[in-house]
Amino acid sequence: MPRITVMPHEEMCPAGATFDVEPGLSVCDALLRNGVHIEHACEKSCACTTCHVHVREGYDSLEEALELEEDYLDKAWGLDPESRLSCQAVVADDDLVIEIPRYTINMVSENH
Repeated sequence: MPRITVMPHEEMCPAGATFDVEPGLSVCDALLRNGVHIEHACEKSCACTTCHVHVREGYDSLEEALELEEDYLDKAWGLDPESRLSCQAVVADDDLVIEIPRYTINMVSENH
């Protein structure tokens, strides 16, 4: 079973986190199910960038981003080559190390 390690984030996960997940689950759903309350203003429909993450390890195990995701990623704050929208990145068989960016372009927290 793959394991996700979340690097410490001042607001969403101050101590960091590590947990096992079932393959086939989106990174966003895995984070939410394990107490990491990442923003997802569009309800995980690939229509915003609030769930943007950096995949620091295991990036190559994810399926390639579709064109729609790539279009939205271009609008994300702090974009880098390891950026993904967590609602679209599906956990495969490899472990992942996730970094949640410090900022998002979301103006209002949805408090999901």
